[in-house]
Amino acid sequence: MAAGLFLQGCSLTLDTRSLGVPVTMAAPAGQPAEGERFQVTSRALYAFWGAFKIKQPSLQKTLAGQLTGGKGVADLRIKVKSSFGDVLITALTAGLVVPRAVTFEGVILR
Repeated sequence: MAAGLFLQGCSLTLDTRSLGVPVTMAAPAGQPAEGERFQVTSRALYAFWGAFKIKQPSLQKTLAGQLTGGKGVADLRIKVKSSFGDVLITALTAGLVVPRAVTFEGVILR
């Protein structure tokens, strides 16, 4: 059981099937994606050294406003970072609270 908690700690699962539009991680070679670029940052929060998820960003909720009238998403990039403040909070709480910033970037195809 302890190994299961350790292996899922601070994990982030994002399922693009729930978006209702095609999503690709890259445009075809030699053809840059044309459309409106977007960048949205959301927060993830874990507890007990990352063993438990308190708050996980929802790809569907985060991109809902971006996808209105769009045909799909191309060049989707997902970055997970810890800022100095995130590291400070983790250190001050001795790992009981672990925040992360999750940034979604891409192109909305029209």
